[in-house]
Amino acid sequence: MKSTLDELLAFIHVVDGGSITAAAEQLAQTTSGISRALGRLETKLETTLLRRTTRRLELTEEGQVFLGRARRIVAAVDEAEEQMALRRQQPAGRLRVNAAAPFMLHVVVPLIEDFRRQYPQIQLELHSSERIIDLLEQRTDVAIRIGALRDSSLHARPLGSNRLRVLASPAYLAAHGTPQSVEALAGHSLLGFTQPDSLNHWPLRHALGDSLAISPSLVASSGETLRQLALAGAGVVCLADFMTRGDRARGGWCSCCHRPPSRCARRSTRCTTATPRWPRASAASSTTSPAASARAASRSRPPAGRLWHRPAPRRGRASGGRPPAARTATAAAR
Repeated sequence: MKSTLDELLAFIHVVDGGSITAAAEQLAQTTSGISRALGRLETKLETTLLRRTTRRLELTEEGQVFLGRARRIVAAVDEAEEQMALRRQQPAGRLRVNAAAPFMLHVVVPLIEDFRRQYPQIQLELHSSERIIDLLEQRTDVAIRIGALRDSSLHARPLGSNRLRVLASPAYLAAHGTPQSVEALAGHSLLGFTQPDSLNHWPLRHALGDSLAISPSLVASSGETLRQLALAGAGVVCLADFMTRGDRARGGWCSCCHRPPSRCARRSTRCTTATPRWPRASAASSTTSPAASARAASRSRPPAGRLWHRPAPRRGRASGGRPPAARTATAAAR
């Protein structure tokens, strides 16, 4: 396309206004600017569109033909801009979402019905993946991941945080006993992840540090598989609250231990190549100052080597510590 939209607008307004001066006023430009735009347009078309006299402007035959086409072009651009504005007000089209299976089942799926009511013109595609994916290759619009967000060119933002708990079923504890210290966990059946290895570092304070590297007796690639195994009495597991909240409400779990928030982050969509990590590392933002948080943590920290459980806060009262961490972020592709 040789002609520009500004040149077409200048030509149309000169014809409609009857003069270059009138067109300049309507377009908030100078008369010399409008005159130069007309000159460029005629040069590109290699024809004369307007006959200029001292008293008036008159369309040539070529100008008459070109005017109709120019009006249709400008009208099409206006219509396209209006459609884009409407799409911003009422989103439409296909939206591909990728998340780890546990998060998809326990967090995303319960929200789908309300989402579809609010955005009826969006066609959802839900995909589950436990591993990092190439969002461009997979044509994914939004990916949700849990864990520390490494350096990335993706657009990401935190969605929320979640507490980690070390849990076992009542049947397992009845058969094998409740561990009374962190060291005692070595004598129990521990359930862990196949990868990454960071998921097998439980946030338990002991004599050697604040993280316990476990040696799982049974491993699985999915947190949902580990949840089902633990509920069936296969052993002790460390999972986020969003996976276990319903089971705990029904009495399906007993806490083996509970530690103050171990900070975690979650990352995600369009085009992410991040390794999915379950809640374990960096903390979500808080209005509490770092110094105040450190003092609160030191007061509530249990002696090294002891399992620790904080009772659930009573309804209507705030708990003593900061909310735990498992920060979630959505990432958009480059």
